[in-house]
Amino acid sequence: MRRCVWGSTVVLALFAALVPGVSAQAATEYRAKPLPLERLFDNVAVSDDARPAEADFDGSGASLSAQDLSAAGWTPGRALTVQGARLTWPKRQPGEPDNVRAGGQDVRVGGRGDALAFLVAGTNGTADGGTGTVLYTDGTRSAYRLTAPDWRTGPLATKAVALPHINTRAGQLAERARLYVVTVPLVVGRRVASVRLPQASGLHVFAVSVRAPAPGWTGSWAAATGGYPTVGPWTDRTLRLVVHTSAGGPRVRLRFDNTFAAAPVRIGSATVAVQQAGAAARGTPVAVTFRGTAGVEIPAGAQAYSDPLAFQVPADTNLLVSFHLPGTVPAAPVHRLAQQRSYVSGPGDHTADGSAAPYGTVLTSWPLLTGVDVGGGPGSVVLLGDSITDGDKSTTDANRRWPNVLATRLLNQSVVPHYGVLNQGISGNRVVSDRYPGDGVSTDTAGVSALYRFDRDVLAQTSARTAVVFEGVNDVRWQTTAEQVIAGLREIADRGHARGLRMLVATILPCEGEARCTAAVDAERLKVNQWIRTSAGFDGVLDFDAVIRDPARPSRMLPAYDSGDHLHPGDAGLAALAESVDLRAFVR
Repeated sequence: MRRCVWGSTVVLALFAALVPGVSAQAATEYRAKPLPLERLFDNVAVSDDARPAEADFDGSGASLSAQDLSAAGWTPGRALTVQGARLTWPKRQPGEPDNVRAGGQDVRVGGRGDALAFLVAGTNGTADGGTGTVLYTDGTRSAYRLTAPDWRTGPLATKAVALPHINTRAGQLAERARLYVVTVPLVVGRRVASVRLPQASGLHVFAVSVRAPAPGWTGSWAAATGGYPTVGPWTDRTLRLVVHTSAGGPRVRLRFDNTFAAAPVRIGSATVAVQQAGAAARGTPVAVTFRGTAGVEIPAGAQAYSDPLAFQVPADTNLLVSFHLPGTVPAAPVHRLAQQRSYVSGPGDHTADGSAAPYGTVLTSWPLLTGVDVGGGPGSVVLLGDSITDGDKSTTDANRRWPNVLATRLLNQSVVPHYGVLNQGISGNRVVSDRYPGDGVSTDTAGVSALYRFDRDVLAQTSARTAVVFEGVNDVRWQTTAEQVIAGLREIADRGHARGLRMLVATILPCEGEARCTAAVDAERLKVNQWIRTSAGFDGVLDFDAVIRDPARPSRMLPAYDSGDHLHPGDAGLAALAESVDLRAFVR
């Protein structure tokens, strides 16, 4: 029996001809029932290195390497969590259709959340997909705009994963291929029924999902990944990281990120405990699991959440998070400036050891671990900043960063909810330009720009309610103009508002006396601060400049607040910043 396959154009033409009173224009509005994305795959992006002609991703015979994807941990059918969204790499073998070229298709997608997450790439340049539509189960709709950076020339700073080769029919090229996760806002609280993709040239979609909310969780501690430097190398070692909670709760879960990596990393086991002193635990550390197993392999660019664990997390307290690395780890995603001593063991899995004895090496950074969430609570305030927020020049092991002081203030009052406080400061970070290039092993751990890390470090944070943006001094110190900084801050505010966040901004501190803080730099700083104080772009202003400056010489800090380098406040200055915040600014 012969099968008759009709194209959509023929179906629509017959529909218009056979149904009385239906115009050709109305016929074009006819849509088939939404299908799962994999049923719509119409392009082959992945080839085996030995058979490069079996795929043509970009229309010119080039494709992704199946071997490179496997080496990154992106194997067919594997679920990947990126930016808090769970996406599945297509369960397709090399040479089989594995993505859809966006052309107005209706895709079956379900769930409630704050964002749609797309695993995408553009070919033949950045694919600005124009407008797509989300259909909700209550019959309402919302529009979104989807842009996919080019798979060969797009920014490495925002990619989900980069692969080292591109396959062509003429041979393999030593050129990086990029894949991206792009999120767009949803109407919070409504259940998604389907998604209509934009009409776009060269926009390829590999996966799409609703980024689910985290009801019942509050972010208590977080650290932003600033780069991917060499470490150790660590082989069969246990890391015991000391982190300080803000909010407390009766349950805990941990988040590990393999950001910027080119290869998977395996965590063999992990535990959590309250710190007694140094690397010693108060009581026996308690094991966490990952989807019911003791360990987890985290693909390149992805993250892993532990299962919820019944564990009483005290507020405003140091925890020990220990995890065993059974393989060799020569480089890792790192938050460099911890201002806190952590520890590395000798050989073996020492996650369950309560004693400090196995932990003979001090570590002054936080590798891999990026979040500690606690059960219950009202949600979190996220502080996006640079070295001042990171606590540079504060007393080591004392938790005197201004976010710590702010967290203690929130705990000790009853005017506003007891929000968790998530410190997303990175020393050296800038609003509009990257310090770390976003890919590869590097000694620079000052991070990608605030614009590029905003989705990961703010929007994807657990139960974020309000964000405070306190950056810009590094931009103006390195000749970024006030106009460029202002444009960056405006974009950050708009993106936060689109996701329902309350957005606050802090003025830039004075820094006269530091080598790069010239009169010209101060003039740019004052322009930015003037805009911050008078603009309606944010929901509120924290005038930190007014708190810290010397009234007799406003381009300098008050000597009592200066750490001595004229750029960073010391403990007293950081406390003054936190104490100046009107906590009512965190609520509408």
